Amino acid sequence: MSLVAVLTADLMLLVQASERQAVGQQPAAAVRQQQHRPEPQKTLAAEQGKQGDTPQPVKPLGRLHKPNLFAVTRKPLTNELLRKVAKVSGVTALELADAASITLDGKRVQTLAVDPSTFRAYTPKVTAASDALWNNVAAGDVAVSFVLGNDGGLSLHSRVSGPNGSLRIGAYATTGFGAVDAVVSREVGRTLGLPHDNALIVSAPKTNSDKLRKALLKVLGKGTQVAMVNPVLPPAQAKVRTYAAGSFMSGEQITVALRAAASKLGRPYVWGAEGPDTFDCSGLVQWAFAQAGVRMPRVTHQQWLAGPQVPLSQIQPGDLLFWRIDPTNPGYISHVAIYWGGGKMVVAPRTGDVVKIAPISTRNLAGIVRVSPALAARVR
Repeated sequence: MSLVAVLTADLMLLVQASERQAVGQQPAAAVRQQQHRPEPQKTLAAEQGKQGDTPQPVKPLGRLHKPNLFAVTRKPLTNELLRKVAKVSGVTALELADAASITLDGKRVQTLAVDPSTFRAYTPKVTAASDALWNNVAAGDVAVSFVLGNDGGLSLHSRVSGPNGSLRIGAYATTGFGAVDAVVSREVGRTLGLPHDNALIVSAPKTNSDKLRKALLKVLGKGTQVAMVNPVLPPAQAKVRTYAAGSFMSGEQITVALRAAASKLGRPYVWGAEGPDTFDCSGLVQWAFAQAGVRMPRVTHQQWLAGPQVPLSQIQPGDLLFWRIDPTNPGYISHVAIYWGGGKMVVAPRTGDVVKIAPISTRNLAGIVRVSPALAARVR
């Protein structure tokens, strides 16, 4: 039997395929969706059908639930455990899923298998509102993130190789869950060999996410990994803090990181690649800063939390530039580059391009972050 890598954020668990077992697909505390029509949907990169059979329509979108924690367990979640989680103070909604890393088109992609009718309520508004998108998923398509599709070269409505045959790319749809870049139905997940009932999305919009994370770790037991999504922090933690001398990278560290990045000029962009010969945008950042002894988180939206934001007018070499370019989740941080100086940046752009030094672009610019090694090391 092969091993399946189960990931949440930058954490990895290994699940033996022979140990997989199914339990009830719906948690005891699953939220009942309100039966009303959503507002008219915005334009989304999704197309209806083209399947052999008419897809079973998903249920209408009910009230949206903002996800705050994403848990992955070593063993399937039982109804008893789900009831215990539901009773934790502050928890308002739960959604059960299957999670694993699979190979799509030769790329290792962190994937969720979900119930399209209920999971949609936990995704960003534009994604959640698309009936076409979720009907396609229910009919057997895979929805991939905008970054994987656009930058990774997976064209809409093309067929890509999977673990047991091919899958059609039915939509671009960012879920907002860490590094999760693909969503399929639970039925398709079974055919792909995903472990059963090992992932849980928790909504607790009025509760300190850090305290709740610790409480869930106690309930769910050894081997559980819990990542914060849309973390809720008390006002004192949310305020901009004053940084003492030595909180940021030294001049020597910045020079080493910039030289490391520049040493990879001309190397090809490959989605999900971390070096040393190929890179995606956040992979280049992580690798270059590691050469300077700075531990950076792996994915772009986590790197956004690696230090305070500074105005563009105060940008310095070594600062990170971030962009919001994902139409399926306009608030999502989806691209990063390293400021080189003189109005230029070192960047790994997208599939078909190479690591290069290019003029900075302010279109869809989300902001600039000055990296604090201590903060970067704590991001989860």
